Amino acid sequence: MAKGMVLIEVDRCKGCDLCVDVCPPKILHLSETEFNAKGYRPIEVSDMSLCTGCSVCAVICPDVVFTVYRQMPKSRRASEAA
Repeated sequence: MAKGMVLIEVDRCKGCDLCVDVCPPKILHLSETEFNAKGYRPIEVSDMSLCTGCSVCAVICPDVVFTVYRQMPKSRRASEAA
């Protein structure tokens, strides 16, 4: 399984919650305690180790707050290089 990492532009987020509904591993949630510069509760990642790097959050986000990185398992990278 691929391992991913999500970077979030917190101050762009309007807390629309669209990404929460589509995240396959269900690791995104709205902050309960923080507010961004616009006064919205931004999105947070509960457990980055569960991120697969699928990029569904980035595709659905109307405010372009996500940058997603994906790393393939070493065994798969080796077979693709051959």
